[in-house]
Amino acid sequence: MNEQQLDLLMKQHSAQLLRIAYYYTKNLHTAEDIVQDVFIKFYHLRQPIDPTITERYLIKMTVNKAKDYLKSWHYQRLVFQEKWLSLKTSQQDALIVRDEEQLISDAVLNLPMKEREIVAYYYLEGLTLKAISELLQINENTLKSRLVKARKLLRVQLQEVEWEVLKDDTL
Repeated sequence: MNEQQLDLLMKQHSAQLLRIAYYYTKNLHTAEDIVQDVFIKFYHLRQPIDPTITERYLIKMTVNKAKDYLKSWHYQRLVFQEKWLSLKTSQQDALIVRDEEQLISDAVLNLPMKEREIVAYYYLEGLTLKAISELLQINENTLKSRLVKARKLLRVQLQEVEWEVLKDDTL
């Protein structure tokens, strides 16, 4: 793989990989670092990858890298500090978050990892349940159950919001 091919891959897939990494980490800078690391690692593979599976391969690399980050000592320390010092940004977020799309995005990010993962792939990335099943190596029926649970959790989280444009039945 040469630099031009890598540049083309980065232009094609960076936005998607960044969204995926962000849904795991909930931090834009960390997500950017993860995507950058994925492309560097992919460049250094020096093994020919079938172009038909390149996107899936990059997604899988991003998911694995994000999960590794969530297991890391650095991340665990940050979580501990946040809990210990009670640095909740909910007050700051309440001032910034005004529109309905932001409310939905926050609700999705508050879902447990398993449900957030399926919602991100299904609704935000537009993948089919079959494709998600192959990507995550999880039974399709399990994914359906997680999707139903995620919808219920989102309904509960968003039921008290007074919608001006979006309606309740979109969930």
